[in-house]
Amino acid sequence: MVLEASEGTLELLRFGRAAFELFGEPMTLDLYWFQAYGGGLFLSFTDRTSGKLTYGGCRYLLDTVKGADLGSKDGKLVLDFNFSYQPSCAYDPRWVCPLAPPANRLNVEVLAGEKFA
Repeated sequence: MVLEASEGTLELLRFGRAAFELFGEPMTLDLYWFQAYGGGLFLSFTDRTSGKLTYGGCRYLLDTVKGADLGSKDGKLVLDFNFSYQPSCAYDPRWVCPLAPPANRLNVEVLAGEKFA
């Protein structure tokens, strides 16, 4: 995935997929690695709250360069949607943010994490 911005491009390499269950249903989200910008693991997603209760572009679940990462437990990546948050571009249009790719669009409402008031 490549993000185009006025300052240039930001390349993210898809390197894995997280498989999990949510509401008893199997789901997956693609994991990305920042090639620049400090490197690090990155995961963004949309769900059925996007554009209604949350920013339409996505929410972030993992961004290790910013310290938003719960690590692993028993050799498995920890995904806790209670810690999902809106990107900077949700609050200020001067920010350019990587948004959720098509593979990371969940067809459920994730009523956890940061939402608009």
